[in-house]
Amino acid sequence: MKRILIVEDERSIAELERDYLEINGYEVDIECSGDKGLIQAKNNSYDLLILDIMLPEIDGFEICREMRKIKDIPIIMISARKEDIDKIRGLGLGADDYVTKPFSPGELVARVKAHLSRYERLIGNKEDKKDEIKIRALTIDKVSRRVFLNDNELILTTKEFDLLAFLASNPNRVYTKEALFDRIWSMDSIGDLATITVHIRKIREKIEIDPSNPQYIETIWGVGYRFAI
Repeated sequence: MKRILIVEDERSIAELERDYLEINGYEVDIECSGDKGLIQAKNNSYDLLILDIMLPEIDGFEICREMRKIKDIPIIMISARKEDIDKIRGLGLGADDYVTKPFSPGELVARVKAHLSRYERLIGNKEDKKDEIKIRALTIDKVSRRVFLNDNELILTTKEFDLLAFLASNPNRVYTKEALFDRIWSMDSIGDLATITVHIRKIREKIEIDPSNPQYIETIWGVGYRFAI
């Protein structure tokens, strides 16, 4: 049974989310403060985290930042604030998704299922023997999920790795943001395409010598992105 941790200071909302997730077969724990939520997340084995942004003691951004240092499980951030800057910040810290209140519990369950399913496929399926990609100074090991630039290991989040590995596995082919979102997040109707822009920017900051003049992931204006070889 998959385990999920909800960190939400409004207990009634957290309990409603828990009820819907438990009906769908998940084991769910709740913490109502950020500091306790971070301790719980670090000390237990969870398959997915649901983090409210506005929390007492430690906010959801800080929890996400700390968890990305040690785990790459899916993280869904939730907030009543709809500003793009919050979405960009959350995704930039390594969150896999950002949901704005109000939302239906059914939508949350759908997102949880999609992220867990995608994570399982990408982590668990190691049958592909084309497990290493070498392009110039960049090496991508698809089995160990490690990336090296000039023999120096880079730290990427789960979705950053998934996106980079997919593009590098299909070089010189142009993909739209919609196609990339559908491929990596497995959700074509409930996602925010700003997610792609944020993740591409973060990847470029890690693999490019000059992110403003990328040599690996090129922007094809008005269309999408292409991995150049």
